Amino acid sequence: MKKKRIIKEILEWSKTLLFALLISILISIFIFQPSIVSEASMEPTLEGESSFDADKVGDHVMIFKSAYILGKDPKYGDIVIIDSRVDRKRTLKDEFVDNPLVSRMINNNTDRRFWIKRVIGEAGDLLEFKEGKVYRNGVALVEDYIKEDMLYDFEPVVVPENHVFVMGDNRNISFDSRAIGSIPVENVLGKVFIRFYPLNKINMY
Repeated sequence: MKKKRIIKEILEWSKTLLFALLISILISIFIFQPSIVSEASMEPTLEGESSFDADKVGDHVMIFKSAYILGKDPKYGDIVIIDSRVDRKRTLKDEFVDNPLVSRMINNNTDRRFWIKRVIGEAGDLLEFKEGKVYRNGVALVEDYIKEDMLYDFEPVVVPENHVFVMGDNRNISFDSRAIGSIPVENVLGKVFIRFYPLNKINMY
C-alpha cells in the first residue's frame, strides 16, 4: 500500500510539473520571453555579451511578444527582436520550435537567427544617408541613443508595405536592414520592454 501511495504521489507531482512546464512555454511563446543581448550592435543602449571575452555578460531583457501578435505594428524607436531569416515565411511551428525553452530541449541552436535592433523606418518611409546622418522622408533624425556617427553610407530605400527598417544603435558594427533589407512585420517577434539584469542597470523601454 505504501509503495502504491508513493507511486501515485510521484505521478501527481509529474503531472503538475508537466502542466507548469506547458504553461511556461505558452507564456514564453505568446506573452513574455526573456532574452540575452549578444554582441555589441545595440551599445550603448544595451550591452552585449562578447564572443572574445567570456567574462563579459550581455544584458538580460524581457520581450513583450503580445505587442505585435495582437496586431499592433512596430513603431519608430521600438527596440525589437527580429527573425533575421527574411527570405522565408514564418509559421506557427516556428513560434514553438524557436522558443528558448523548446529549442534547448530539442538542441536547436537559434541564438544567431534572432537580432535585437531599433525600428528606424515604417512602411512607405524613404530612408537616406546624407552628411553623416540618417534622413527619414527628408528630415534628419535626432538620434541621441547611437554610439557614434555613422562612417558608412547606404543606398536610399523605401520601406515596403508590411515591413520595417531596423538598425543597431552601434551603427558602425551592426548587421541589420542595411545588409538584409527591410524586415517583414511577421518577423518582428516582440518588443523589448525592460532590462532586468544586471540589477544596477534595470530600465524600462
